[in-house]
Amino acid sequence: MNKEISHVEDALKQHIGSVGRSISRVFRKKKEMKSPKHLDSVHRSKPARSVVGEKKAPSKEEQKSIFKRVSERVRFGHFSMKDKIHFSKRLSFLIHGGVPIVESLLIIQKQNRSKGRAIFFETIIADVSSGQYLSTSLERFKNLFGAFAVNMIRVGETSGILDQNLEYLSHELEKKHALKQRIVGALIYPIFVTIATLGLTLLLTAFIFPKILPIFTSLHIAIPLTTRILISVSSFLHLYGWSFLLFIFLLSATVIFLVKRFERIRFWLDVFLLKIPFVKKIVQSYNMANMSRTLGLLLKGGVTVSEAILLTGESTNNLVFQKELSNLTESVMKGERISTYFNKNEKLFPDTLSHMVAVGETTGNLSNTFLYIADMFEREVDDITRNLASSVEPVLMIIMGLLVGLVAVSVITPIYEITAHLRR
Repeated sequence: MNKEISHVEDALKQHIGSVGRSISRVFRKKKEMKSPKHLDSVHRSKPARSVVGEKKAPSKEEQKSIFKRVSERVRFGHFSMKDKIHFSKRLSFLIHGGVPIVESLLIIQKQNRSKGRAIFFETIIADVSSGQYLSTSLERFKNLFGAFAVNMIRVGETSGILDQNLEYLSHELEKKHALKQRIVGALIYPIFVTIATLGLTLLLTAFIFPKILPIFTSLHIAIPLTTRILISVSSFLHLYGWSFLLFIFLLSATVIFLVKRFERIRFWLDVFLLKIPFVKKIVQSYNMANMSRTLGLLLKGGVTVSEAILLTGESTNNLVFQKELSNLTESVMKGERISTYFNKNEKLFPDTLSHMVAVGETTGNLSNTFLYIADMFEREVDDITRNLASSVEPVLMIIMGLLVGLVAVSVITPIYEITAHLRR
């Protein structure tokens, strides 16, 4: 009995001791919470509040998820050139008017109507509110804005003239956009005439000619070669017309996919375009204008020569010129002059370019030299595109006349033979 009582007393002592230790821990924790050191650690552990609407700044995980959502939304519809121009112009105007950059971005965000761009604006506003540079935030979306625009903004931020650089950027993007539009506009007419010619020929062959074909076959007369060819084409279209159109569509879609998906195929396509005499002139002048303008602007903004060439290569769509600019960067870093490298590649870089760059290197005014070269090549592209329609129109008219005339002769010749046969 005494043993059991002593055992119970020991258990009660242990329990009371554990309770006492718990109470002492509670009091100790309360004292620590009142201490200034603890308050500092609590203050530091609290997430920083954003300037915008007193919202919490997103964590790294949240930023990654936002970036993923932006990438998914804009994967198939990135910022067009007009969107970049409007963004640069509005932001420049607001900053020049004294509006803080975060509020300026909020104003531009309110004018936006796209869901994908709304997420994009949320991301850069959160980044800038947390103290990041605008260029640092935009660099994550380099596939939307391009290396050229991001670096122009970075130079403006570091030099304190962001509004001026944004305005200058918008003007230069407008020039590039106008140059591209001139080329596209010059190609619309030839493409339209080609499609109309092929469409008319297919219409005559597939729908009109089969209606008079039974007359030719029933009279058992000698049919000319052109008519026999037309009969074969008409029979093929009648039997396999939709399959043939589906094959053409799938083939075109496959080629487009391969060109966009595999850089090697796109590279060889760019090489092939530079082999075609008339097309080479347009492609070369267009890329020379864009390359020279980008180089001139970056050098004028204080970017080093090697870095400016590297960034220009990244902003170039033509993979042949991109590869050459990458090689040029390595040569310049080894101490070689730009004009010397251009002289070694006369097939890709015209003599005029290398001579004028040599003058700019000698006088130490390379940035203005490149901008002058850009204006020169832009005028050249303008002249080519202005004369393109008048140059191609006669050729297209001849081809159109031959195709339609071939169909007409193939139909009319047997009719004459039928009338001659009936008179006999």
